[in-house]
This record gives sequence, C-alpha cells and structure tokens, in this order.
Amino acid sequence: MTNKDKFLNLLGLATKAGKLVSGDETTVNAVRKNSVSLVIVATDASEATIKKMKDKCNYYETPILVSCTKAELSHAIGKSRAIIGVSDNGFSRKMRELMTVE
Repeated sequence: MTNKDKFLNLLGLATKAGKLVSGDETTVNAVRKNSVSLVIVATDASEATIKKMKDKCNYYETPILVSCTKAELSHAIGKSRAIIGVSDNGFSRKMRELMTVE
C-alpha cells in the first residue's frame, strides 16, 4: 500500500469522523476562521482555484497540499470535490507526513 493510498484512506476516516469541510466557499470560510489545520486541493482543479487557495492559505498561515486528482479525492470522501479542509490536527499532521515522505 502506497502513502497515497494511506492518505486517501485517512481522508475517508476523517469524513466518517466528521472532521472535513469540503467545497470552495466552505473551505475558504473555514480558513478565515482558522478552523482547519490543512487544506487539500486537487491537482486538476483550475489554476485560478489553486492560486486562490494558495494565497488564502499563505495569508492565514494554513498548510496546503496540492495532491491527488479530483476523482481520487471525490472517491475517498464520497462526494465530488476539488477542495477539502481538514479540521482535526491529528488527521492533518498524519496526512502531511504521508504526502511529504513520498
């Protein structure tokens, strides 16, 4: 099992635990309120979307990962999404570990 698989499995667990916010505006609002500890953006999201999220995350000092495709993220959380925010520190720490090791 690759780190990416483990990462996607963790996303599924975080979904079941209710520790995710997903979608454009919901995630941006959560970043503004400092209620997410990690933002994940799909690699195939539009360039404007990726830039907007990177700028927002840099401004609010929120870690951001641009990894996995929309299809992979959507499959992992059971909803069609390109942007996901993780509101749990434990989940986000483990996800960052998994995606920086590879």
